[in-house]
Amino acid sequence: MQFCDECGSMMHADGDEMVCKSCGARVPKDKEAAKSFVSTEKQTFDDVIETSEEASDEGKPTANEECKKCGHDRAWYTIKQTGSADEPPTRFFKCMECGHRWRGYS
Repeated sequence: MQFCDECGSMMHADGDEMVCKSCGARVPKDKEAAKSFVSTEKQTFDDVIETSEEASDEGKPTANEECKKCGHDRAWYTIKQTGSADEPPTRFFKCMECGHRWRGYS
């Protein structure tokens, strides 16, 4: 990220120049600084774990939790902070046998 020397706003690339979005100031790109910029063009999502209802559960952690619906003793789970930061997170379980879902509070 590069900031404007005139007004302090964030600048964006325009060819070989950096342009201020606020005041329109233009400066040549610093070729050395550009090497340290991070681009998200090559970002992949292969390490994202899906948590929607229809998402695959492969790769999610499992726990020894008994399903109240079928009695199976293993379930996948995800953890989410549903309350304020000073409260413990909520664990959401999904039975590995029948797919029944429930919450677990710490």
